[in-house]
Amino acid sequence: MGGCPFGYGAGGVTGAEADARTREERGSEWAPALEEEFGSAHADYAKLRADNPFPWSEEFGGFWSATTYDDIVRVAQDDELFVTSVQNVVPHVPRSSRRPPLHFDPPEHTAYRDAIDPVLRRSVVREHETAFRASAAELVDGLLRSSAPDAVRDYAAPYVMDCFAAFLSVPPTLTRRIREVGVRYAFAIQDMDDAVIAECSAELYAIAEGVYDDRIAQRPDPRRDLVASLDAAAQDPANHITRKTAVATVRQMIVAGMGAPQAALGSCLVHLAQDQDLQRHLRRHPDDLPAAIEEFLRLHAPYRVFARTPVRDTTVHGRLVREGEPIALLFPSANRDGDVFDDPDDFVLRRPGNSHLAFGRGAHRCPAATMGRLELLLALQMILERTERFELAGEVTMMNWLEYGPRSAPLALRAAR
Repeated sequence: MGGCPFGYGAGGVTGAEADARTREERGSEWAPALEEEFGSAHADYAKLRADNPFPWSEEFGGFWSATTYDDIVRVAQDDELFVTSVQNVVPHVPRSSRRPPLHFDPPEHTAYRDAIDPVLRRSVVREHETAFRASAAELVDGLLRSSAPDAVRDYAAPYVMDCFAAFLSVPPTLTRRIREVGVRYAFAIQDMDDAVIAECSAELYAIAEGVYDDRIAQRPDPRRDLVASLDAAAQDPANHITRKTAVATVRQMIVAGMGAPQAALGSCLVHLAQDQDLQRHLRRHPDDLPAAIEEFLRLHAPYRVFARTPVRDTTVHGRLVREGEPIALLFPSANRDGDVFDDPDDFVLRRPGNSHLAFGRGAHRCPAATMGRLELLLALQMILERTERFELAGEVTMMNWLEYGPRSAPLALRAAR
């Protein structure tokens, strides 16, 4: 898979040699499925990689799709040619102002990452492990008591919000409010309910502003606290960070802390619910869980709508991409590219050379990768420890195009004896 039907590799031809058909001439070559089953998208992506690895779609205003590992790495790592500030997701979401750091390119973007990255290093994230574990325990106990538990509604969604609230060091009452608004916002995004999205977005900004002021008043260590680190950066006249943009960064990170971790954890739970042998193995050999998580992340990467746009005409996979035409980076497709991964659709514990792209690549690589891995580890540890078995108890419904993962996954659980 991954061969180019036009006979050119990524970036290996000039614009004159590339397939330079106009938008009208090429027409729409594929349409993302808005209704999916668990795993069905991967069959679609495999067909694209085999037949048309870099297709144009007229959906969502028009966009290219990078489906192969090499194309996605090339686009994601070249932040001088392919920028995020023009259009960072497909479909394009109109906004009144750019929200850092996602909507900025280097070097502006770099100033925010210099403030964010140090407080998301492993030693700092590990300080919140007790709180993460307590949330997982509370929620798994709730699953076991429920007459109709759902892996996403009752576990993945509230858990990831609890984790981010703990990371922000907010009090329990505000944690509950963040959980309520965050979960409501996440499902409004899936429904594309603009009114509820706007309402929740405004409330999340108000929450972020309150968190910011409260944390600054407590004078935390900027080496270990997100708000304090951003505030210290905002005091530095050498960069463009202000109190307003620092608050916007906190708000953006609350949202980022909901979507992808929820989708990834939901996919892990569905995968395990469908594979009793793997469940039993991980209960007996919990030390294998970190390696299993890396393979879960490869198989079920949640991001597929992050976009880049070229600042000038260029070629990707032998096709002319004109300045300003968005390119969606289909990370779930790249992670099952048979040119990179042997037996790409199989779960392989301790897969050699598992250089998956679940956290992206390049300047915009997810800063919270360490935190995401810890969230998954503790959540899966807890449900495996406290159950003897869990399985699906109904139909899995999937999120829409915006993220890859289950929206709902009914479970039947048997408590550990």
